[in-house]
Amino acid sequence: MDNIVEQVRQALAMSIDESTLNTSSRFFKEGEAAKVHGVRMGDVSKIAKESLKQMKGLSKQEIFDLCEELWKSGYLEESVVACIWAESLHKQYEPTDFKTFEYWVHNYVTNWADCDTLCNHTIGTFVMMYPEYISELKKWAKSSSRWVKRAAAVTLIIPARKGLFLDDVFEIADILLLDKDDLVQKGYGWMLKAASETYQKKVFDYVMKHKSVMPRTALRYAIEKMPANMKSEAMKK
Repeated sequence: MDNIVEQVRQALAMSIDESTLNTSSRFFKEGEAAKVHGVRMGDVSKIAKESLKQMKGLSKQEIFDLCEELWKSGYLEESVVACIWAESLHKQYEPTDFKTFEYWVHNYVTNWADCDTLCNHTIGTFVMMYPEYISELKKWAKSSSRWVKRAAAVTLIIPARKGLFLDDVFEIADILLLDKDDLVQKGYGWMLKAASETYQKKVFDYVMKHKSVMPRTALRYAIEKMPANMKSEAMKK
């Protein structure tokens, strides 16, 4: 099995693009740990999908173990491969898998790209299958870690776009409302924006109720897809 990880790393090394390598650092702020090989995301996705062909016959746990090896490297592209592999197993997800995903969030996520890639799809798909685990996300929202707090919100983005879990979206937004970290603010603002695609009026009412205390970063994200008249009303001091 270790050969698969080595082959992925060799493929990434052969796909390094100098311009991607040189610009990658711009996407991360101070305090974010992000090592990059410098491979375009389209190429990373191809490498991940190609390597899946070699994994037929492996159990879900064996594939999760391979994901763990990639996560441990700290390289962004390797974490993206791990997320694509994990997402490919979604039909096999079962409740006990939450502990694995939670471990990855708590121990390996060190930047917004890792956080969003893992949470939008892998964990977002999981909670649509097992909504009872949204109560765990509310615990995450009370964490001292910026990444765990952001994870609580961005996990619900795709479900929110589908019109799911609105009450839970508002509850997590309530917990994160006054957070001073802009990456957390962007995370829950993005979650509210996703919910507004189905529940525009309800999200607008939520923003108006809290706009006197809601950080402007979160507010701007939340109203981004609303009509101009709603935006101007929400932005009024």
